Amino acid sequence: METKERYIRVGTSLIKVVMRPLIKGGYAEEHIAWSYETLRQDYGRGNLPEIEKYDGFCVIPDHLNYRRVHGTYLNQYEPLVHAPTAGECPNIMQFLTHIFGEQIELGLDYLQLLYLRPTQMLPILLLVSNERNTGKTTFLRFLKMLFGKNATFNTNDDFRSQFNADWANRLLVLVDELLLNKIEDTEKIKNLSTAIDYKVEAKGKDRREIEFFAKFVLCSNN
Repeated sequence: METKERYIRVGTSLIKVVMRPLIKGGYAEEHIAWSYETLRQDYGRGNLPEIEKYDGFCVIPDHLNYRRVHGTYLNQYEPLVHAPTAGECPNIMQFLTHIFGEQIELGLDYLQLLYLRPTQMLPILLLVSNERNTGKTTFLRFLKMLFGKNATFNTNDDFRSQFNADWANRLLVLVDELLLNKIEDTEKIKNLSTAIDYKVEAKGKDRREIEFFAKFVLCSNN
């Protein structure tokens, strides 16, 4: 693995790009807030490394013609690690048929639209079964495998928190064991499923409006 250290500046903030080791093997790219004083301590004042400079972040989902940089902005949407190729996939088709049953064509349409048209509005996908061990959680993990960091797992409490920066920019919001006890929780998810714009808020930062394109996949035994 290449160990060359990489730094970027977004606006006035310095960021170090690191590769975090994963339990299952491989690495995941992460951005860590850095300081110029630490950089000078590591390299010396006259030997600073090259720093990529951007005016800010943007989020532009595209699986067919992905671009990391748009003008002077760095795209926070992640490229997919898999490339589609023609061929048979009997195990996956058997699993999807098990999940969707007679609605398998709708399920395949849903997956195709996620890939080809990530900004298109789609209905909430809700998988319900009174029985356990039916494959609902496995389906969520399958979506996570396909779309990587662009899919995230949420809990019921995540929807009630005022801080939403960790999921508001994702393609897929996946919720296992959904339990909505309040009517306002249900209405919030329903409203988000048809929202075009949404206010995102992170700890210690001002709220800002973003273009919203997230889709919700919810699982429940109730």
